[in-house]
Amino acid sequence: MTDSIVEEVRRYRDRHARRFNYDLNLICEDLRNKHTQNIELLETIKATNKRVKSATKT
Repeated sequence: MTDSIVEEVRRYRDRHARRFNYDLNLICEDLRNKHTQNIELLETIKATNKRVKSATKT
């Protein structure tokens, strides 16, 4: 029995690793960059939500 979600994650992980010729240092660097971008995006969204909430309280 195969789990479709596990198989999908494995396919994605392999595609991602292949992009960097399976070089673990490059893969990790890419993941760290994505993580940083996601944190920055989250902070932007939070700041926007605060401004919207402040504007609608009046």
